[in-house]
Amino acid sequence: MKFIQTFDLYPFLDTTVSFIAAFVFGTLIGAERQYRQRTAGLRTNVLVAIGAAAFVDLAQRIAGTTEAVRVISYVVSGIGFLGAGVIMKEGMNVRGLNTAATLWCSAAVGACAGTDMIAEAALLTVFVLAGNTLLRPLVNFINRIPISEQAAEATYEVRLISSHAAMPAMRDLLVERLEDADYPVSDVEIAERGDDTVEITATLVSTAIDPHEIDAVIAFMEKQDGISHGTWEGSTKD
Repeated sequence: MKFIQTFDLYPFLDTTVSFIAAFVFGTLIGAERQYRQRTAGLRTNVLVAIGAAAFVDLAQRIAGTTEAVRVISYVVSGIGFLGAGVIMKEGMNVRGLNTAATLWCSAAVGACAGTDMIAEAALLTVFVLAGNTLLRPLVNFINRIPISEQAAEATYEVRLISSHAAMPAMRDLLVERLEDADYPVSDVEIAERGDDTVEITATLVSTAIDPHEIDAVIAFMEKQDGISHGTWEGSTKD
């Protein structure tokens, strides 16, 4: 039987220790994710850790350390595809990035366990848990700080409601006024808004702005014949 020929007690015990370590550390990471009701919770993180440990341990036992390093690189790439599955876009917001990063770290923990670096796997688990728990109050504190447009780099859009007849001239004038204020325009879109009105949307190159300067441009444009209304808004969609 092939099993009798390939079975060796001490390497088997070594693999068992690696799997147990990956299971325990993956459970610790996954439990925190499960508690917070994330998409990838307890079982997913455990399976990722054990799977990474199994692939790395198998490669190391069959072909040695060099081949194990090669397999680790494949594990890193493979977990990237798995992480993409938990990332969701809701309107202008993207959710699941932290969960995807946690899966990536769980794979790293499993890879450490698979190469018999149990202490390193334990240390990495501590850092992952610290990142997901101890840093949460700091994140909440930062999120409550009011955002200043002069400090935050984002994508801004300037919108004007214009008549059909005035649209070509107003579009060019808007771009000219924005660039004179040192706000380069990356794109201009025209959309129908009625029988005789269109919306001109100028998207600025991602940057930080001075709201007073943008307000001044809009105030100037609203004084032009054919312009009925102007506004602007920013987003961090990039």
